[in-house]
Amino acid sequence: MDRYQYLVLMAACLAITLPLEFLFRARVYRRWRLLVRALVPVLVVFAFWDIVGIVRGHWWYSERYTTGVMLGPMPLEELVFFIVIPICGVLTYEAVGTVLGWVRGHGPTLIDGRPGRSRPRPGRRQNHEGQQAAAGERPHA
Repeated sequence: MDRYQYLVLMAACLAITLPLEFLFRARVYRRWRLLVRALVPVLVVFAFWDIVGIVRGHWWYSERYTTGVMLGPMPLEELVFFIVIPICGVLTYEAVGTVLGWVRGHGPTLIDGRPGRSRPRPGRRQNHEGQQAAAGERPHA
C-alpha cells in the first residue's frame, strides 16, 4: 500500500473537492478546454523546474512511496500532483466566488430548482460593481 499512498492522496483530493462542482455550480469540469488552458502553463513550468531539480540532485523521491513509473527522471506521482492540485484550487476558487456572490446579495439564479450563479438578464448593462444599471442610467467610467 505504501507504493500507492501518494496516488491515493491525490485521488482523495479530487474526491473531496468534486462536490464543489455540483453543490456550488463551479463548472470547472464542464469547461474542460478552459481548464486545460489553465493547466498547461503550470505543467510546463513546474515539470521543467522539477526535472532540473532532480537532475541536479537538489531533491529526489522515495521509491517506497512511489509506484516506480517514471516519466524521464520524474515519477508519475509528481505529474499527477501538478494536475490534481491546480484542479482542486480552481474548484475551490470558483465555489468561494459563488458563495461570496450569495453573501453579497447577488443571490443565486435557480436553474431547475438548483442554486446557480447570478446572471444579469440579457440586454441589461451592468455598472462597475456588477449590478444591473437602471433604465437610462449611464455606467460609471
